[in-house]
Amino acid sequence: MTTAQIPVKSRTAKPWTPSQIVLTLLGVVVSLVWMAPLAWALFTSLKSETEAVEVPPHWLPKAWTAQAWKAIFDTGNITDWFVNSLVVSVCVTTVVLVVSALAGYGFARTEFRGKGALLALVMTGLMVSPAVLGVPLFTTVQQMGMVDTYWGMILPQCAPAAMVYILYKFFQGIPRELEEAAFIDGAGRWRVFFTIVLPLSRPSLAAVGIFTFIASWNNFLWPYMVTNNPDLMTMPNGIATVMNSYGIQWAQLMAGGLMAGLPLIVVFVFFQRQIVAGVAHTGLAGQ
Repeated sequence: MTTAQIPVKSRTAKPWTPSQIVLTLLGVVVSLVWMAPLAWALFTSLKSETEAVEVPPHWLPKAWTAQAWKAIFDTGNITDWFVNSLVVSVCVTTVVLVVSALAGYGFARTEFRGKGALLALVMTGLMVSPAVLGVPLFTTVQQMGMVDTYWGMILPQCAPAAMVYILYKFFQGIPRELEEAAFIDGAGRWRVFFTIVLPLSRPSLAAVGIFTFIASWNNFLWPYMVTNNPDLMTMPNGIATVMNSYGIQWAQLMAGGLMAGLPLIVVFVFFQRQIVAGVAHTGLAGQ
């Protein structure tokens, strides 16, 4: 049979079911609701300050201008604030991953005296609001001479009881037979941890890292308490000072907000698969 004689099966598109139509329309509506504030902020940042406060408000600018974007770079230290937020968030994420992975594995796989009491003490951190710890943490940081320093902003954010618990529960689910086989082959505890446990924990580690980065980037209260130097301020604190110093200039405020949210949007776009997989593996849906 020649190639021309081979029958070609035509694929006919199946009609959509009512449930598919409803779910698609619901997804479109949710997407529009989620995108509306971003679109409003973008269009407002491209208006003049006079037009931004007009009543009634309108979506599209009558005269497109980048004056607000130019102003936030000329009148503020937004580049320094962006770099400060990036340095603090990356350092906090790195330390949290290291501490949480080591502590979680230690609780899951080793036996030592006082393990139950120490684990219970760590778990009490889940019931204490970070705002309650603000004053004692600030007093400790002040006594250590770390006010207005990077370490003063970084270290108090590196005691994540929730992240330790998440990795602890995940490590408990890894079959012990894999580690025992490695022990029989002569591997030590550290080699097992780095060559077997950590590679199997990539989804959970990715989720912990991503959510820690987002939480640190959005943290306003602690950097506000521990930093008075404008050159060390993070993005949320810096934008707040610009708003207070120059009045509520809505176009500049929206431009600064978009600038602050840009890294989080990039993280979500490029790591959405890891975020979904991490939520599925760790149960972070309520975080």
